[in-house]
Amino acid sequence: MMLRRLIPVLLVLVIGGAVFAQYRRNRMRGGDPDDPRSFQYSVPTPRWQNSPGFEKDVFTFIRIRYGDFGSRPSNGLWMRGRRWQTDYPDAELNLSYRLQQMTSIKTDPNGKVLEITDPQLFRYPFIYIVEPGDLGFTEEEVPILRRYLLNGGFLMVDDFWGDDEWDNFETEIKRVFPDRPITDIPRTHGIFHCVFDIPNDLNLQLPNVRDGTDSQVTGVTWEGGEDTRECHIRGIYDDKGRLCVVICHNTDNGDGWEREGENEYYFREFSEKKAYPLGINIVFWAMTH
Repeated sequence: MMLRRLIPVLLVLVIGGAVFAQYRRNRMRGGDPDDPRSFQYSVPTPRWQNSPGFEKDVFTFIRIRYGDFGSRPSNGLWMRGRRWQTDYPDAELNLSYRLQQMTSIKTDPNGKVLEITDPQLFRYPFIYIVEPGDLGFTEEEVPILRRYLLNGGFLMVDDFWGDDEWDNFETEIKRVFPDRPITDIPRTHGIFHCVFDIPNDLNLQLPNVRDGTDSQVTGVTWEGGEDTRECHIRGIYDDKGRLCVVICHNTDNGDGWEREGENEYYFREFSEKKAYPLGINIVFWAMTH
């Protein structure tokens, strides 16, 4: 009797979930590439306008759309996967708003998504790659990215966890820079102390909003096994000793930007203390060095 009563409820939940998932997929297909806000599912992010005539004299957050091994079909042709979309677009919209609030940098209220092969890439000094655990650069992309970074460009990499994902990313970035070491950035480096003075002993690990909220009970801020427990902020330097790549491993700054409004504890403990200070410092350092 109870089972018969539960079946209609379960059917409603299953069908409702499928409809909602399809709705989300349709929105992703139907969004306007020139309007990141058309892809949003949550509470609208802040809107602002810059002075007329100065639309191009602002910082624009560039998210890189990349191919990954998980989306490569058997014929070997590259496809654009979905992992590049993680936390999109709220992460960059919120970070750009906070950057304009906390510094003198004027920011683009929308940001852009580009592929490495896009001719527009060299117009922008800062690019962001998220979840590169399955990332795979094409043969065409490798020399372009190297040229971009050695000519003054800056890359921030974020939100990947564990040894397997690190090994994949390291393999791919070594194709770009086979001659350069990847080293831990010392906490005394100016990137940690330019806009915000981040304490040298502060653990910069930042989990997703669910695990971060639960951490006030569990004390766990890592996402996975033992190889995810320690956060690393690593870098690559150009010929002049300029830091041109910052790699945030075993941490998820993007969730700290995207999900800042969902839980007060998460905001206070992770977004406010870690994700925004580090993100703003990285952008500021990239734009001034």
